[in-house]
Amino acid sequence: MLSLDRVPVLPPTTLLKQALEEMNKFRLGVVCVTDEDEKLIGIFTDGDVRRLLLKSQKPFAALFVDDIIVHATSSFTSINDTASLSEAVVLMEKKEIWDLPVIAEGDGKFLGLLHLHPAIKAVMGL
Repeated sequence: MLSLDRVPVLPPTTLLKQALEEMNKFRLGVVCVTDEDEKLIGIFTDGDVRRLLLKSQKPFAALFVDDIIVHATSSFTSINDTASLSEAVVLMEKKEIWDLPVIAEGDGKFLGLLHLHPAIKAVMGL
């Protein structure tokens, strides 16, 4: 699992431009949006960027000043920290996603992110 210091985790009022800069800095195609209680409230991916550009009537530069939460997906797939790695890989395959947020079972806080390739390697013992 990628710990929180290896994943872009931003508040909902972060500007889209800054979120894209964080994605680039961390070399990940995802930004995790959390509230003040460290609970995950949205995910913004490079796929969301593509869809936003294709559907938006605004010039791209105008999108830069939007808050990230406006464009983040709030109905994301996640898994709790008591699930096995195999369960996580099966879920990622079923949902056709590359990154899976891990949520603490007790308090619901965002703990980190599982990425598909390292998870598969770990399951296979590589």
